[in-house]
Amino acid sequence: MGIFVQVRLGSTRLRRKAILPLAGGNVIEHVMRAMAGVPAEVHALLTDVHSVEVLRPFAEAEGYAVFPGPAEDVLARYCGACREYDVSRVVRVTGDNPLTSAALAADVLSLHALQRPDLSHFLGIPWGMGVEVVEADALFQAERDASLPEEREHITTFLYRNRARFTILEPQAPARAFLPEARLTVDTQEDYERVKSIFMALYKGAPIEAEEVIAWISSTSEGAQGV
Repeated sequence: MGIFVQVRLGSTRLRRKAILPLAGGNVIEHVMRAMAGVPAEVHALLTDVHSVEVLRPFAEAEGYAVFPGPAEDVLARYCGACREYDVSRVVRVTGDNPLTSAALAADVLSLHALQRPDLSHFLGIPWGMGVEVVEADALFQAERDASLPEEREHITTFLYRNRARFTILEPQAPARAFLPEARLTVDTQEDYERVKSIFMALYKGAPIEAEEVIAWISSTSEGAQGV
């Protein structure tokens, strides 16, 4: 299995957001540190050729491999990494989600291993806290058959659009992490300021647990403005 974190520095809404500072590190460092707690044969940062040299030192410092691939065809990037590292299952993580939860990733991985669908993810968790678990064979089928730009840029879109062909497991999130209206990704300046506030309030040298984030959002007026 591979933990694959997709990230590049070409974002237009929030420039170079992956390396924006947060308490204890930057955005991509916190993503990698969170997912380092999930056992896998390989942990890798999947980026493009324009970003690789900037991101490589951060990846190597966290014990992550670095795989460069196409900038826009993220599906091809993932499939190339699957072949490079010879993995049959992927945990897809996005590099603008520094509050990704390793505990929730472990939970959905357990359900995926038990029921063996093509794709699994939780419903109802805050946007920016979860991951997708997807079988490499399903990605290879999508790589072969997906033709629309959005199906290449977003690696699981083709699977969601072809539910008769692929088995998709979508359990409701555990109660401790159920807050579907919350937004914890970093895509705009407003997002960044919200997440920065969470790290200033809660970061104590280790990845922040989902329960802590949910409690902070629920108990503070500043957090409530982000839902």
